[in-house]
Amino acid sequence: MKIKISDNVLIVAGKEKGKTGKVLKILKKNGKIVVEKLNIRTRHIKKTPQKAGEIIHYEAPMAVSNVKIICPNCSKAVRVGYKLLDNAKKQRVCKKCDQSLDRTEVTTKTTRKS
Repeated sequence: MKIKISDNVLIVAGKEKGKTGKVLKILKKNGKIVVEKLNIRTRHIKKTPQKAGEIIHYEAPMAVSNVKIICPNCSKAVRVGYKLLDNAKKQRVCKKCDQSLDRTEVTTKTTRKS
């Protein structure tokens, strides 16, 4: 799947079309994602002797084909490509500006003196 958690996405189809949000969860088996504050559903919980009834609002999963990733560099909704790096790892790349979509994580090695 080309979309990862905490990516900003634009909804391109459905009742939330044109809205943007951050990806909270990915359901790879179903090909769906959960986007923050979008595709809100309401669930009515029946009361029990121990607990009062309540109404719960939650973000329902949506098909990954209904979203496009927003490039952090050019701020446009784009398709995702891949580029092979020197260390044989794949990196996600914006198809419009050819910049990396992945966050560069700085890892520092600490050496201990014996």
